[in-house]
Amino acid sequence: MYFDFAALPKYLPYFLPAAWMTLKVSALGIVLGVALGLGTAFMRISKRRLLSIPARAYIYVVRGTPLLLQLLFIYFGLRSLAGLTALTSAVLALGIHNGAYIAEIFRGAIVSISSGQMEAARSLGMPYSRAMVRIILPQALKRAVPSLGNQFIIALKDSSLASTITINELLLKSQQLASSNFMMMEMLFLAAIFYLLYTAVFSWLFRALEARLDVSTQ
Repeated sequence: MYFDFAALPKYLPYFLPAAWMTLKVSALGIVLGVALGLGTAFMRISKRRLLSIPARAYIYVVRGTPLLLQLLFIYFGLRSLAGLTALTSAVLALGIHNGAYIAEIFRGAIVSISSGQMEAARSLGMPYSRAMVRIILPQALKRAVPSLGNQFIIALKDSSLASTITINELLLKSQQLASSNFMMMEMLFLAAIFYLLYTAVFSWLFRALEARLDVSTQ
């Protein structure tokens, strides 16, 4: 099979709008996922069954079904009811999917903090909510950084599934170009380059953040 490396620079500019769309969908999905995940984590650790049971159900359903199924369900189901655009459907699906996994990351980080710290704060008269925000959560967030970094990279790669609902991201753009120039491997190679670049940047940022938050190196 002949691979035309000389054609890569020619088609590279065609991928730039798709690369931006991939980054946009991923970033919005991650932001929504973090918000949902943090809220769900607090519900999950709550002693009130009215809060913990819905959180458990949400995590179970989302983690137990494929992202592609969730994406298609939101796009074809909610689109007709709520008039969602394809972009909104993709962001919502990615956010809901990421939220379930991020919730478990936050929950694990929170419960890993010694219960004595909360007891000490409460014994000093500090309300539970303030103790959680000022004492427990900052430590939990630091411990969650490595797992969050991995989840964000997974979310970036999962954004390629948005191509199934006509979002013109990297994978769909490579398929569109290949259908006209019959250079499937070259177009997929260019898409892979962008994904690898994004992954490298994300990995570097989170390694830098981990080093910054590592108190043992201060």
